[in-house]
Amino acid sequence: LQPSPLLMVKPGHNLTLECLFKNNPNPRISWYKQTLEEKPRLVCVNYRTTGTFYNEFKDHPRFKLHMNNKGANLTIMALELSDSATYYCTEQEFHKYDFIERFNVIVEGPELTLNQSASDNIQSGRSGTPNCSVHTGTCDGNHTVYWFRNSGPSELSLVFSHKGRNNQCEKETNTCFYSLSLKNLDISQTGTYYCAVAACGHIVFGNGSKVEFEDNGKLLIWVYLLSAGWILTIIVVVLLSISIFAMKKKNSQDLLDSQSRPAVAATANTECQSEKEEDHLHYAAVRVNKPNKTRRQRNIPNECVYSGVRC
Repeated sequence: LQPSPLLMVKPGHNLTLECLFKNNPNPRISWYKQTLEEKPRLVCVNYRTTGTFYNEFKDHPRFKLHMNNKGANLTIMALELSDSATYYCTEQEFHKYDFIERFNVIVEGPELTLNQSASDNIQSGRSGTPNCSVHTGTCDGNHTVYWFRNSGPSELSLVFSHKGRNNQCEKETNTCFYSLSLKNLDISQTGTYYCAVAACGHIVFGNGSKVEFEDNGKLLIWVYLLSAGWILTIIVVVLLSISIFAMKKKNSQDLLDSQSRPAVAATANTECQSEKEEDHLHYAAVRVNKPNKTRRQRNIPNECVYSGVRC
């Protein structure tokens, strides 16, 4: 559906909502009414030249259905505050429903005035109670109270809603009082709280109560310190990870180098064993003293005998 038009009408006036045929020249047209926080309710159904009303709209003199070759229009006469709602027009073909039109109708009621408390400075962990008062005038219907929090640009969120008249309404002045209890506040709950009251076809907003902490400066210092500590921790973890990775890589390289030189190690071991064996060799010279010999025998050269002893 395209954006629905907002129709502001005076009580007691007549209003006609148009629904033009879209797909078929003579389709089955249905009208629905949906009030705030309620399910859509069937108002009437038109097929060809006949129209039938249902639920509380049956035989209601203020609701009329006008049919022609172009569509089926719904007329509401002598508008009342209870007629404020969203109206849908659907086109039915077998079991398929096609939503053609949507109208937001607001019947203007008595003026509402809303006053809201000013800004509150609250310490961290304390409680706060933004409040507002609504002057309803001659409006005696039930009220729906909404509390919204705005914590920044385009961040308006619904915090609490309550339907029904508040027990703190004064009949003499037609004024009702509403409050929102905030407990154990922290920095995430700061912002501007708006009170909104829907009654008699109107919804009015307060100017907002700004909730902020008195020790915002101290909180910011703690935030900065915690952020700096977190960043420092990340840097230390990264440096330790790099150091461990480098050590593992160096150990792996040393292991590969030792495995690539087995022959050299074996030769070195053999040489060491040979040197050790030579270190255990003992040499001895034996000299034999012989008796006096003849001159002939003296001309014979001396003979030396060496023996080797292996340990």
